[in-house]
Amino acid sequence: MKIKIDQENCIGCGSCVAMAKQTFKMNDAGKSEVVNQAGNSDEEILLAAKSCPVRVIQVSDDQDKQL
Repeated sequence: MKIKIDQENCIGCGSCVAMAKQTFKMNDAGKSEVVNQAGNSDEEILLAAKSCPVRVIQVSDDQDKQL
């Protein structure tokens, strides 16, 4: 599983961190970043991505198919 965040458009609400705190953290600029691609279960990471109100988190499988 691969996770990408469009930090330019991240609003820093922190919902992803609340849902998967072993995978995401807020950086010094108040934007979300990935700290461990496998920090949480796949299900938790997908739920965290879906919780993003501005949909800046992209999750794909190992063949780059977006999930």
